[in-house]
Amino acid sequence: MTQPLEIRKKQYKKLVDEIKPRPPLVRNTLGAFIFGGLIALIGQFLLNFFQGQGLSVNDAGAATSTTLVFLASLLTGLGIYDEIAKYGGAGTIVPITGFANSMVSPAMEYRAEGLVLGVGARLFTIAGPVLVFGIFSAWLVALLYYFFR
Repeated sequence: MTQPLEIRKKQYKKLVDEIKPRPPLVRNTLGAFIFGGLIALIGQFLLNFFQGQGLSVNDAGAATSTTLVFLASLLTGLGIYDEIAKYGGAGTIVPITGFANSMVSPAMEYRAEGLVLGVGARLFTIAGPVLVFGIFSAWLVALLYYFFR
């Protein structure tokens, strides 16, 4: 009784594989490489700029991170970051800018519900689990370091 069902599933999978469009792998790879590299280049430019203004390496790094988060959030709010992501693909999810985008996007989507229940509540939809995991991991590593150093 289960044999015909499995045969139909295999036939269906084969049909889907034949019809499914193939992703443009080379274009996607080049786009990710170029846009990810551009974001890194902008970050390096900002770091050099802030160091040239007299900031220490650590302070320049903090200023660079803050500026990149601000720019990614602003571009997401204006709807430009999503347009860039259409061409840059995975290159636009460079950790700092991608994280800013993933925080602002849900908030912008629910802004019609108000500042508190819409933007405020949805702002941490993605960031909440990431922050919890990061804080827990840091606590666990610190605990292990304390006992096994």
